[in-house]
Amino acid sequence: MVTKASITSVPLAADIESKGSLHRVLGNEPQRPELSIVMPCLNEAETLETCIRKAQEYLSLNNIAGEVVVADNGSTDGSQAIAARLGARVVPVRAKGYGSALLGGIAAARGEYVIMGDADNSYDFTGLSSFVEKLREGYDLVMGNRFRGGIKPGAMPPLHRYLGNPVLTGIGRLFFHSPCGDFHCGLRGFRKEAIMKLNLRTTGMEFASEMVVKATLHKMNITEVPTTLSPDGRSRAPHLRSWRDGWRHLRFLLLYSPRWLFLYPGGLLMLIGLITGLWLLPGPRTVGHTTFDVHTLLYSALAIVLGCQAVLFAVFTKVFAISEGLLPDDPQFNKMFRFVNLEVGLIVGTWLLLCGLGGSIYALSDWEGRSFGLLNPSETLRLVIPASTSLTLGFQIVLSSFFLSVLGLKRH
Repeated sequence: MVTKASITSVPLAADIESKGSLHRVLGNEPQRPELSIVMPCLNEAETLETCIRKAQEYLSLNNIAGEVVVADNGSTDGSQAIAARLGARVVPVRAKGYGSALLGGIAAARGEYVIMGDADNSYDFTGLSSFVEKLREGYDLVMGNRFRGGIKPGAMPPLHRYLGNPVLTGIGRLFFHSPCGDFHCGLRGFRKEAIMKLNLRTTGMEFASEMVVKATLHKMNITEVPTTLSPDGRSRAPHLRSWRDGWRHLRFLLLYSPRWLFLYPGGLLMLIGLITGLWLLPGPRTVGHTTFDVHTLLYSALAIVLGCQAVLFAVFTKVFAISEGLLPDDPQFNKMFRFVNLEVGLIVGTWLLLCGLGGSIYALSDWEGRSFGLLNPSETLRLVIPASTSLTLGFQIVLSSFFLSVLGLKRH
């Protein structure tokens, strides 16, 4: 489930002030730019001037009405003065984080199209034509792909190149069927209007994944262009922290995929428990020198209960996320709820409760027939365990049906 700790809104209206001038490339008067080049900035004085000059050179040489926006996240090294001196628009963003800076810069951008790129000189801002061409063709999101364009020696640590990026991108492609082959490329272009509709919320490095995931879920028109990554020009360590930010990316991917986080593991657990339980229900089973009896039957019942809980959590999360606008509406999910409603849940839950109650009464009567004496656990538990499991599942389903109806009130 998406929590406030992991995903928070950025108070853009209160956090953003802009100054500077529009970059003039056509005529003598300012005009609404076609392209805004947005650079998140936190103490990038060593490389910021080079990046701004390259971006301005690209706009001038290609006769594009554009602007350079520096989204400053609280620099203390004079980055703001450098940007202002070069004619870039400086947008102070008080909320800390890579995502916060970009959210502020994108919101303040005036262009129809936005190309965002890091201000560390690792990307070449004079080579943006492939992005602009694709945007003009009608694509909503144009991703750079460093693995197709080339990664120069020393530009990316081996841990990121061979483990972090491929694994996280592979998970993202598997979970969301995204066409992107490089989820974390810092150079990408998009139509501002389209991206603003996604209601992006993450404030850290996982912002890169959120944009790709939400654009995919909303079925936006996405493509990729090869991008070259060069070693950055900074003498200090990068802001990126491999394991911390890697976990934040993975956490985001899991939180936005209830199927892989809850549904598939829960369904598999239920299936294993059910098969094992049916196999052991007639009596003990011996495989080789090992005998499986009621102890294993008990754990198979536990697997069914836990699996059922996980599946229900998947449904809860999906309904909540759609209701809160975190996930787009799902027609198949809505179609399912035409048939799986409160009444159906109550019928199924009540039936399981009655089966469990009936099995429990039968076990009690059998015990009574033995004058409430000693019982053979291997025989008795084969009745008691299924009965108690049925009672537990029935109770869970009844309560969950009511809870889902409460969650669905907003949707209705």
